[in-house]
Amino acid sequence: MRQLGLTPPAIATRASERIVHDTTLVDPYAWLRADNWQEVLRDPAALPPAIREMLDAENLYASALLDPLAEARATLLAEMRGRIAEEDASVPVRDGEWLYYQRYREGGQLPMYCRRRCDAGSEDAGGEAGEEVLVDGDREHDGHAFFAIGEVTPSPDHACIAWSADTNGSEYFDIRIREDGRDGGLTVRDTDGTIVWMLDGRGFYFVRVDDNHRTGEVFRHLLDGSPDVLIFAETDPAWFVGLSRSESGRYGLIRVSDHASSECHLLDLSSSSAVPLVVEPRAPKLQVAVAHGDPDSPLLYIRTNADGAEDFRIVSAPVNAPGRANWRELVPHRRGRLILGVCAYPDHLVRLEREDGLPRLVVRRLATGKETAIAFAEEAYALAFQRRRDPRDPCLRFTYESPTTPRETYDLDLGSGTRTLRKRQGIPSGHDAAAYATRRLTAAAPDGELVPVTVLHRAGLALDGSAPLLLYGYGAYGHAMATGFSGNVLSLVDRGFVFAIAHVRGGTDKGWRWYEDGKLACKPNSFSDFIAVARHLAATGYTAPGRIVAQGGSAGGMLMGAVANMAPELFAGIIAAVPFVDVLNTMLDAELPLTPPEWLEWGNPITDQTAFETIKAYSPYDNVAAHPYPAILALAGLTDPRVTYWEPAKWVARLRATMIGGGPVLLKTNMGAGHGGAAGRFDRLAEIADQYAFALACVDGSLRGGSPRAAPLTSR
Repeated sequence: MRQLGLTPPAIATRASERIVHDTTLVDPYAWLRADNWQEVLRDPAALPPAIREMLDAENLYASALLDPLAEARATLLAEMRGRIAEEDASVPVRDGEWLYYQRYREGGQLPMYCRRRCDAGSEDAGGEAGEEVLVDGDREHDGHAFFAIGEVTPSPDHACIAWSADTNGSEYFDIRIREDGRDGGLTVRDTDGTIVWMLDGRGFYFVRVDDNHRTGEVFRHLLDGSPDVLIFAETDPAWFVGLSRSESGRYGLIRVSDHASSECHLLDLSSSSAVPLVVEPRAPKLQVAVAHGDPDSPLLYIRTNADGAEDFRIVSAPVNAPGRANWRELVPHRRGRLILGVCAYPDHLVRLEREDGLPRLVVRRLATGKETAIAFAEEAYALAFQRRRDPRDPCLRFTYESPTTPRETYDLDLGSGTRTLRKRQGIPSGHDAAAYATRRLTAAAPDGELVPVTVLHRAGLALDGSAPLLLYGYGAYGHAMATGFSGNVLSLVDRGFVFAIAHVRGGTDKGWRWYEDGKLACKPNSFSDFIAVARHLAATGYTAPGRIVAQGGSAGGMLMGAVANMAPELFAGIIAAVPFVDVLNTMLDAELPLTPPEWLEWGNPITDQTAFETIKAYSPYDNVAAHPYPAILALAGLTDPRVTYWEPAKWVARLRATMIGGGPVLLKTNMGAGHGGAAGRFDRLAEIADQYAFALACVDGSLRGGSPRAAPLTSR
């Protein structure tokens, strides 16, 4: 940095102290939290000038420091773009007499949502014969700095569509009705983007998002222009409300959940005055998810953890009396076999489950109970089923992919058992799966637990410790890390990198217990697991200390901040995307969108002193220390409602003011996007190319040797 004549921006400090549980908390960068943050989510131009000036200065500094990597970024971007079929289409989904699909034009950033009649050409892929373009993402994007489409959903008679869009990245979606290619005058604003039509097509249901960006109310909207009707309200801010449609099309499913429990309500879509019916009233740590596959069936299928079923079981219940007293066991609980999801058909039940770290699909014939499993032979892979739109469709559609195998889409005829490959992901620049190797390893954590690790590298790699390694981790909310195909990461692997995923505690990679052992008071297990994986990969010759670039986002960004504090010597660099690093201050702020719902994930430091001490001991922002840090690239989104922009901004400021040696520490804030970054597919690739160029520079030493210290800090 000195050689380049660059100095990090000087971030002002402002005195801010408060006492919590007899502990004085000092936060000199608290002023970066805009008092009008709710307004900024809706209108980024409302950001106070002093904060905007700081973020702009950080962006200029990061750009200047990364300018020497421009050629590498351009090369990486060209390679990654070369692995994408620019003219591409999804496999059509049947809905009545229509086939619905998405496709991209060459050079297009956003998809076109299209349909054609079933008799207008082949069903194998989207095409232009008889095609009707319902929503053209690229054209709708014009005039907006950010544009993302939520749902495009036809009315039951296919006469019109309801579609939703977010125009600034803050995840406030507006719903519009389009008929004959034109939108009507009335727009439903401030929703979560979900649309569930009534069967008569007179209207639809939606979820309202409030000023604190919480989902608590479900409304019925009629097309006749009458006022929206509130049909369900959740008053506890710790519970999320979601909405979906059953596979049968007969019911809307209102799911109310926190991070430990869930409750489901049925909404009869055939009635214009439907009242939600609770399946089973909520209880602490009770989870209930519902499937209904046949419009005429009197039975529901329920995935639940009731009665000690830690890894879940499946029961059936009558629709008109679905409470626990009427449950009948269908698939019993088996410890270590985690049932992830259920899809119901008139004659079959399909479940997705994971055991010994690998997923499989199991098809059960309801009349006989006979089961058939769908699994694959690779050491690591990902499976997923896609929910159908037409309840009469007899096929199960599922996808398969692995770190070396591009995604394949199959239809399985549940009656005959015939499996048909409908699409294989094309790699225009070419892909030789035999040129790569995937391994499934385990690393011993300090307490003896074995942490799964998925590894991808070029075939024939010499395990002599010379290879650089990109190590990815997350570990929160019970989300398991899927081991699918990424054409992007091959640009690093082809340059000699090893790519690894650390399946740390906090996810459900080894069952529900794996999640419980990585939350609340056990949260530090996620951090020690990740460090153990890094050390194991170095000890076994996949890499060496100081040759590892760590990567994680959101709650995985918290993981990045924690391991940077705990074991900085292991890492050449850290990429922290929208990192949740200011954990203590955020969990002490009950006004923020996700704080009350997430007290069950992290603990409530407002009322619980033990939780306060636990979070304070690991919160990355509060534990920055006076030691060398690796190079760090922190990424933020100005309109992010999940991890607010000020968390990474404060973290970067404190790092620079405290660390001794190492670095540099960079902050890049997307001033026109939120949690997910850019919406366009090529814009997203450009962001990934930036991160990978940074990773390459970290291990070749071109980002080392500069001063991490900011210019003298000022107070005001």
